[in-house]
Amino acid sequence: MFVEVLVVGIGSLAALVVFLVALGGAKNAYNLAPLAESTVVAGLALAFAYALGILMDRGADSVLTSKRRRLRARYFASSATYAEARRAISLNPDLVARADYARSRMRICRGWVFNSLLLFVAIDFAIMRFPLEGRILLISATTAIGALLVLGFYAAWRNITLTSYRKLALQAQPMVPHLFPQQAATGTRDASEGSAL
Repeated sequence: MFVEVLVVGIGSLAALVVFLVALGGAKNAYNLAPLAESTVVAGLALAFAYALGILMDRGADSVLTSKRRRLRARYFASSATYAEARRAISLNPDLVARADYARSRMRICRGWVFNSLLLFVAIDFAIMRFPLEGRILLISATTAIGALLVLGFYAAWRNITLTSYRKLALQAQPMVPHLFPQQAATGTRDASEGSAL
């Protein structure tokens, strides 16, 4: 989890730095540039990026909680059913490792939905603050790329989340069949779909 939180936090830190540099102006940015070469500053930045990653991860999770619950409801009737399914596969290290890997990718995509938004807003702000040529074109391009990244990371998060719930339901169904009566008739078809994921 350390790496995924750091990956999210570095993006958040980048957006914050771009915003602060734009707010401070070109002259202040030039005067502060030598600090970027300091080992102490680099260490502090890494620590702060990790802290920001935790904040962004929790914030993104809170914002997307209702959507995540709706996706989970496609395969699990309740939170108790979901918890029972997770318990059922917890004794299989291979399945647990695969689920952890999927959750890691999901957290990164979830965090970068919001990082992408913050980054393109901060970059647009910087473009407006600095004396650059072709400002309208640069802002248009940044906004378009940012919007595509937000949509791309959201689509990836949604796909990984939905696939994880489907796989968990398929894997737990043989161990706790009473939890998934609706899958009894379609178990063969769903299993063949799940094996291809």
